[in-house]
Amino acid sequence: MGKMGNGYGSEFHLLRYLGYHRHKLNETVEKETGGRVIEWLDFAFGREGKPDREWKGLDFLEPRSDIKTDWTRFWPQTGNPPNWDAVGRLESNSKTEYLLVEAKAHVEELQSACSASESGGLGMIRRALETTITANGFATDVEDWLNPYYQYANRLAHLHFLLQHGVHARLIFIYFCGDNWGGKILTDGKQPNCPRNSEEWQPYLKEVYERLGLNGQSNLEKRVHSLFLSV
Repeated sequence: MGKMGNGYGSEFHLLRYLGYHRHKLNETVEKETGGRVIEWLDFAFGREGKPDREWKGLDFLEPRSDIKTDWTRFWPQTGNPPNWDAVGRLESNSKTEYLLVEAKAHVEELQSACSASESGGLGMIRRALETTITANGFATDVEDWLNPYYQYANRLAHLHFLLQHGVHARLIFIYFCGDNWGGKILTDGKQPNCPRNSEEWQPYLKEVYERLGLNGQSNLEKRVHSLFLSV
């Protein structure tokens, strides 16, 4: 997420649901996953004038030396790791699972490219994505995971890493429907394309899945969920 809008944008709407409509949010998550939401983790307070901080990378995990060591070998420890829009915990089949949330309110938020350089960990990122692609039998090439849907791809890689290390987790993609920017524009000067319902989101999501070689059959994808919430 970028700078939070006042009355619009994915960050505003997610915080609104977490603060004012948590029952509805939990109800939707539970219907999709079959589990029971235990809690949503608080973000860390900001320091020295900085805003409150979203969870990054695997900071939300209980310390485990084996995971920490393997993590440093799997993903670069420099640059900006993935920021989670929300992190929760779910009880499912007598297990506690993490819920890792990404929220979108307009179509343009789906697109991103990997900006890492060779000296900034690009090689390690490539290997992590390739490992995820190969292990799950995705019909694609790593170049298609680096651009133009890199964020979705690297979230899959993070989920793959967690599951391979015995950490129960799920990805929750929340797509808000009917956002209204009131004439405001994006940083590139364009009007945001805000789908009004789940049907209008589908063609864009289908393009993401096809580009990444997803088919819904892998065990990894069975732990990826899409929620459509009205603003």
